Amino acid sequence: MKQMCTFMLFLAVIAMLVGCSQSNSDVEEETKIPVTVAPIERGDVEQSLTYQGDIQAEVAVKVFSKIPDRIEQFYVDDGDVVTEGQPVAKIFATTIEQGVRQAEAGLNALRAQEANLRVEYERGQRLHKEGAMSTQQFDTIEMQYKAIQAQVTQAEAALRSAQSSYQDATVTAPIDGIIGKRYLEVGDMASPGMPLVEIVQKERVKIIFDVTETDLGKIRLGQTAKVTVKSFPEEIFEGTVTEISPILDPMTRMATVEVIVDNAEDKLKPGMFANVTVITDVLENVISVPRFATLENTSLRRVDGRDEVVKKYLVYVVENGKALQRELEVNYINHMNIAVDAGVAVGDSLVIEGQYNLRDSVAVLIIKKENKI
Repeated sequence: MKQMCTFMLFLAVIAMLVGCSQSNSDVEEETKIPVTVAPIERGDVEQSLTYQGDIQAEVAVKVFSKIPDRIEQFYVDDGDVVTEGQPVAKIFATTIEQGVRQAEAGLNALRAQEANLRVEYERGQRLHKEGAMSTQQFDTIEMQYKAIQAQVTQAEAALRSAQSSYQDATVTAPIDGIIGKRYLEVGDMASPGMPLVEIVQKERVKIIFDVTETDLGKIRLGQTAKVTVKSFPEEIFEGTVTEISPILDPMTRMATVEVIVDNAEDKLKPGMFANVTVITDVLENVISVPRFATLENTSLRRVDGRDEVVKKYLVYVVENGKALQRELEVNYINHMNIAVDAGVAVGDSLVIEGQYNLRDSVAVLIIKKENKI
């Protein structure tokens, strides 16, 4: 009986040990952290500078009235398409109209006098030639005739000037385009210093932004620029650097840069705020790591009595079922990728999902393998 009890106790101990072993195995299995990996590859990394600027129409012309008087009529409104020479507005010009009529009447009177004196002049020429009129009499008639001719010429010029001023009462479009803004209303007083409307051409738009003195040397005419706006956050509009200011603002130490972008679909509107990324260079065939896969570690370090910010870029690669932390030796960083000189190698299994749950040398469970990052 005693032997039987001892044997049963032995079996119980064995069962407990086996159960504990299985339990520990289950716990170990449960502690593996799921991750998604992708192989590290070589690629091209763009070097760029990003600025913000305002979108403007490539061509914008403000239209003014030459006549300081009240607006009688507007023929256009915001958004209307106009062609060169098309009437835009009519200005009251009663005084100028009366001046035209007076000039016409004065010219007609002088032409009548000219006709009468022409008859006298031609008669005097004939009589003087025949000796029936003295030279003194003929010279007097000739002088009167030439004087009235000069008065007619002067009156014709005055009429043309009055007619031109009257034509200015009808304000016309100087270019083809779209009415971007109408500044006044019918009945308002027009003046040479206040625009009536603004006409824009926006088949192409320009983005104007200021560049720091440090970055100015990296920007060149003809460089590609990528433009984004809040209205179309998923769309990138490509443009070209077309103008760089030859001087810097002495107050801000910045230079103005202009980028032209095609706008055939009319998605980019003057007045929009845009982010502009100018591609200054491309690092070709370098080890490239996406920024979303990295962990950024920022700390302060004391250097020569001053605090210096130190930023480290860390990633995890999977080897033999474990996540190994690697610090990247960075060549260049843009908003999407990091060009790496050392720290990882082509073909390493880079953790691209789940990296925020890891620590160095922890066991992982690969739940998905991407063929490409």
